[in-house]
Amino acid sequence: MQSWDLKTVEAEPHQPQILASAEDARTIVLHLPAGEKLQEHEVHERARVVVVDGEVDVTAPGEETVAASTGHLFEFDPGERHTIAARSDARLLLMLTPWPGDGHPGAMTLEQKAEVRQRARRHQA
Repeated sequence: MQSWDLKTVEAEPHQPQILASAEDARTIVLHLPAGEKLQEHEVHERARVVVVDGEVDVTAPGEETVAASTGHLFEFDPGERHTIAARSDARLLLMLTPWPGDGHPGAMTLEQKAEVRQRARRHQA
């Protein structure tokens, strides 16, 4: 068994702390300082975000902003775009499932990665 006290796990701003990573999921703690935000983004996996501490505003395109504080849980489908803005220093728990998701570079075979690199070189030329 492994366990973590999510309020005391060391997590520096801009340095996500990976707690666990396996084929079924990846679990990460993020420290988002007041006034900063995770710009609109998406991931290849289903993302669940728990506000462990602090206050954030979460927005998905075409939807209202949700103000959230400690204990709030969000779930995003793979590829669903969203923004998270910290109204105060915030600590977030991020769970990505499955890990890595379809299309994630970590899920690609070596041949697929070589093909992507080759296409990128052709576009740069």
